[in-house]
Amino acid sequence: MVLVMSAFKRALWMILLLPVLSATVVEDFNHIETCKNSLYMGTPPRGILPPSLKKICQRYADRPRYVTLYDPETRIPVYSAYTFKKTDRSTHVDYPWMYEPQLAETTGNGNMMPFPTGYLHKSFEDTQAVLDDYSNVVQYERGQLNPDQHQSAVEDRAATYSLTNVVPMIREFNIGPWREYVERIRIRLNNFCLGRAYIVTGVTTTGNTIRRNNQNRVGIPDELWSAYCCTDYDVNAPHNVRTLLPSFAAVAMNSLDSEVTEMRVQDLEKHLRGKMKVDENFQIFYANCRSPSSLPFIPENVG
Repeated sequence: MVLVMSAFKRALWMILLLPVLSATVVEDFNHIETCKNSLYMGTPPRGILPPSLKKICQRYADRPRYVTLYDPETRIPVYSAYTFKKTDRSTHVDYPWMYEPQLAETTGNGNMMPFPTGYLHKSFEDTQAVLDDYSNVVQYERGQLNPDQHQSAVEDRAATYSLTNVVPMIREFNIGPWREYVERIRIRLNNFCLGRAYIVTGVTTTGNTIRRNNQNRVGIPDELWSAYCCTDYDVNAPHNVRTLLPSFAAVAMNSLDSEVTEMRVQDLEKHLRGKMKVDENFQIFYANCRSPSSLPFIPENVG
């Protein structure tokens, strides 16, 4: 009888956990083991404010693919963080655009879903961008923070086509300097990163928006920024590449005549402290992307 009751309690406990394990909008990226796999040392960028931002574990086909810190007020991501996948393909692949059900309803599907062809409840428009927000905008196009060119598997590439991973980019900037930068990083990490590479790509904003039906709908980034971390790299790489490892970063204005400027991650952080709502602890990568073997050992029983 005791064994039967114990088995019943275990089964009941697992049922109670199901909504948490399948949730996409989460309290903390660390609550779901496979979500934090997209983050260096399982740690998201720290010191970003305010607390109203939504943490999304981007799920597609029942598997977490990457993570996004999302602002439901501006209806764009603050950043997307992902692991780089080596690939020989650098061209865009067309997949259906998707939305995040759980931003509108906590009981919604845990996976990103393709936009329906018919009616979409207003609660979805209140919490995120929809296709109509981009339909009559000539100057801007949907720019991915986690670009499909940095993914290899079909499902990983498809998962980048969520509007929660998208910001309005000036078309000429997106298909010009920014795409060239994305391709440059793809080649660099393909050739010289021997282990796993982690990338965080985000935006700064100044309050400009795309308007629809006389309403502010989607925030327009002032700048795009990105940083990568690869602690297991080719130490015999050419000197001009070695100086760009284990981590490096870049920033660019979201404008017609923009250029992408590469810099140290710490210099990017200094720049962003004056552009984003962050506190004095702001840091993109845990321990500044130092190799785990170089970090101080802390015994488990201490404290």
